[in-house]
Amino acid sequence: MNNRINWAQKSPEAYKAMLGLETALSKSGLDHSLLELIRLRASQLNGCAYCVNMHANDARKAGETEARLQTLSVWEETEFFTEKEKVVLAWVESLTLLPVHRAPQHQYEALLKHYSEAEVVNITLAVATINAWNRFGVGFAMMPS
Repeated sequence: MNNRINWAQKSPEAYKAMLGLETALSKSGLDHSLLELIRLRASQLNGCAYCVNMHANDARKAGETEARLQTLSVWEETEFFTEKEKVVLAWVESLTLLPVHRAPQHQYEALLKHYSEAEVVNITLAVATINAWNRFGVGFAMMPS
């Protein structure tokens, strides 16, 4: 049972700020399914049970297949993801595990082969945003219902 504070209730301004990031992402033009893959992969890496559950469900609603969802944690070992998606997933992992991977130049250049500079900014915003949500989810022991 979760006995930690309800952060959104205790700091509505913090919650409102996070929703502002989501509003920006909804206007970014990025594909909804890609956004859910970004959110789900980062949440897996961060161990946020609440977010993994929510974004797996949201990805299904966005049209993701069970095969892709079941193998997202081992995306490099499958043929289920396009090259364009793989460069994003590599970026997600590097930015989520920043102290380990540091955002390598070759990954940045790979992104620019498939996405515009504005899209790269918005992909990075998506990674930063889900990592922030994950800190609230893990930090306040949020559980899926």
